[in-house]
Amino acid sequence: MTHPSELSARRGTVLIANPSADLYGSDRMALEAARGLVTLGWRTVVTCSIDGPLVPQLRAAGADVVILGVPVLRKSVLNVRGMLSLLGEVVTQLPRMRQLIQEVRPDVMLANTVTLPLWTLAARSRREAVIVYVHEAEAALSGPARALLTAPLRLADGVIFNSETSRRVSGWAGLERRGRGRVIHNGVTGPSVVRPSREELGDVFRIVYVGRLSPRKGVDLVVRAAARLRDSGIEPDVRLVGSVYPGYEWYEAQLRALVEELDLTDAVRFAGFHEVVWDDFAASDVAVVPSRLDESFGNVVIEALLSERPVVVADHSGLAEAASGFTAALRVAPDDEEALASGLRRVHERWAEYRLAARSDAVRARRVHSVGNFHAHLSEALEERAHPAPSPAEDVRWWPRETLG
Repeated sequence: MTHPSELSARRGTVLIANPSADLYGSDRMALEAARGLVTLGWRTVVTCSIDGPLVPQLRAAGADVVILGVPVLRKSVLNVRGMLSLLGEVVTQLPRMRQLIQEVRPDVMLANTVTLPLWTLAARSRREAVIVYVHEAEAALSGPARALLTAPLRLADGVIFNSETSRRVSGWAGLERRGRGRVIHNGVTGPSVVRPSREELGDVFRIVYVGRLSPRKGVDLVVRAAARLRDSGIEPDVRLVGSVYPGYEWYEAQLRALVEELDLTDAVRFAGFHEVVWDDFAASDVAVVPSRLDESFGNVVIEALLSERPVVVADHSGLAEAASGFTAALRVAPDDEEALASGLRRVHERWAEYRLAARSDAVRARRVHSVGNFHAHLSEALEERAHPAPSPAEDVRWWPRETLG
């Protein structure tokens, strides 16, 4: 048996830079990446721009964590004035980042999302290998804004995309000749024990939404669809699992006012943020993922299927990619409350069919989105950039055009 220290010596040290410390989306993937890399023998150091619930989880996974308040690229700065302001912070932040890199001495750095361009600059300034892990698919942005957002990709030694959608939207086609990108689909952990769904629905139809409470996620569509279900004779029981991003408290207030306006106070519950959501899926009959705007992928789609629950999902971008090939993932027109309600009614009316389909889809979801495969592919990507082959031909072959599942 190989001793962990021997594995570490062979694999090396990775420094992961993460923009926040929540437990949504890309934060969860940073955690899953750290878990896998530690297990596979990497010395793993993670730096977060702020403290939060992600930090103790990272430490429990065996990673070292450093909090360093590096500015994050937000949509609000995707203009000339905003970018000039951001660049001004390089003067004060770049030395601190370079110092951390010097202390950690990573064999390779992983910048988790394109919102951390300063880390790419810092790594390149110290001639360290750096890979950008892209979770964004902002097709709705203007061309110049998207160009600013994805500019750091041109400085990276390699790019990992979490979906074909994020790869396409990034405008990577123009850089394909450099052979520096690959797609590694998310590995998604399911519940340790799956609680079977109900054979008969009973008096109420239990619906769960898991995610941020934000306008782009379309949570208000869930509330309006619930009212339409009630008016058609189906009694909804909606559980909203999630919280708002700081500064969006007004949206939760609007949601609560909408619930009262539609007389749904007994039918819609605000459950708040839950670190572990398997009990929420288990207590539901169906999940909904109604995002209005583009998503690079849909982890919640996979989480619902791993829980053996049908899911009604907006048919666009990475959500459609995540739902592809799954019978129990019903795709409906985005930003359309009636389409969402119709999809839920379809699941309700054909419950026996969708219930069985969800059980079958769970098997496929565990295979396609295996965390073991994700860990292995990510480790391979990091290791071969940390210790590149001397032959240019081998270097190009390392970043294949094919999607890795």
